[in-house]
Amino acid sequence: MRLPNLPKLHLDAIKQITSTGYVWAINQSKLVINTIKNFQEQANKNTRAWLSTTAPIILELFDKLPKFVRNIAPFLPWTFLLVFTLNLFDVFEKTPQAIKAQDPSIVIINPEVQKMIAEGEAVIGPYIEVIRVSGRIDFHESHLARIGANVTGRVAEMHAIPGQIVKQGDILAQITSTELTQSQLAYLKARNASDLAERAAERARILYKEDVIALAEMQRRESEASNAKAELRASQDQLIVQGMNKASINRLAKTGVIESINNVTATIPGEVVERKINKGQVVQPSDALYTIANLDILWAIAQVPETNAPLIKKGQKSEIQVSALNNKKIESEISYVSSIVNPETRTVVVRAEIDNTNRQLKPGMLATMLVESEPVDILTVPSEAIVRDDNTDHVFVKVNNETFKMVHVKAGPEGKGQRPIYSGIEPGQVIVIKGAYHLNTERKRQLSGG
Repeated sequence: MRLPNLPKLHLDAIKQITSTGYVWAINQSKLVINTIKNFQEQANKNTRAWLSTTAPIILELFDKLPKFVRNIAPFLPWTFLLVFTLNLFDVFEKTPQAIKAQDPSIVIINPEVQKMIAEGEAVIGPYIEVIRVSGRIDFHESHLARIGANVTGRVAEMHAIPGQIVKQGDILAQITSTELTQSQLAYLKARNASDLAERAAERARILYKEDVIALAEMQRRESEASNAKAELRASQDQLIVQGMNKASINRLAKTGVIESINNVTATIPGEVVERKINKGQVVQPSDALYTIANLDILWAIAQVPETNAPLIKKGQKSEIQVSALNNKKIESEISYVSSIVNPETRTVVVRAEIDNTNRQLKPGMLATMLVESEPVDILTVPSEAIVRDDNTDHVFVKVNNETFKMVHVKAGPEGKGQRPIYSGIEPGQVIVIKGAYHLNTERKRQLSGG
């Protein structure tokens, strides 16, 4: 590159300034070097003097070193100072070190966590599946009676209220009925007609023996007497159907006094659990007026899905869990398994009898029926060994005395404190059978850096 044409006077001035600056820089550099050299020489003298008095052995060893080592020794402190300064300002490029990532399934325990867990082997053993189905508590139908009126009439008196304990034959209510009056009147007429026809037949037999009447006449009167007896029996049966007993009918036949009161009586002993009438109400024979039940024995009824129905047999042990009684479990036995499937719900009715002499259970309570299936041999682990994480089941497998690994497993439903394992671990592997929850908590703590 060519410099522009400048006056000669200016070029001389620039050369003079440049030369002066160069000379000044050289002189300053020499001055600094001489100063450092003098400082170093003085430092060396002071160091040798200090070593000769305090550590002469070190000085003797230094003097025996090769000459080139003794020559560079004074520069070592300056070298260290330069390296320290450069490192202080991150001049040296640092080689990045690879950080070993922690396996999220690994947990390393300490003695405190070790005390909270227990180890054991996963083994193949009998597994009893417990089938859980929702159900309810209901009346035992063999100990339940719905009592209605025998005749059409009006309620005159009520003698029983819900909650009352009654015996068989006790009067629950009384009904005034004109229908009963007509039936009693028909009975009296049939009885009188039967007596009259029987006396006529008896006279005909006497007259036939005296050859006063013909055989046909005697037979006609005997037929009339037989028909009258049949009508009497029919009217008597009608009174029985309408609620009159034999003693009342005999009293009616003897006295001829018609009673229009019909008694509604208890047909079984038990507790009145329902009443559907009021005084003055007109009732029909089709109406259910009272419900009486023996609550000492009840039913637990459940609807079992048809897929589980083959696992349940009559006579199997079961437990009834009632939420209203703080999930208390009551032992029972399957007494009935329906032979048909409900086509709408695809379920099978299962029933168990429950002793309720303590009267804790009440019909209508919700309940859960727990039925044990037949035992099968399969790989099982205690239920406490399984932890739920990310909506999947896991167990902790022992790696060494301080390390455990969380392994995903496919587990079945709980049965008698055990859960079957279909995949994930093998028989004989040492796992955490107690306190797996604490181990999982420790694993999460380590992952978070806590």
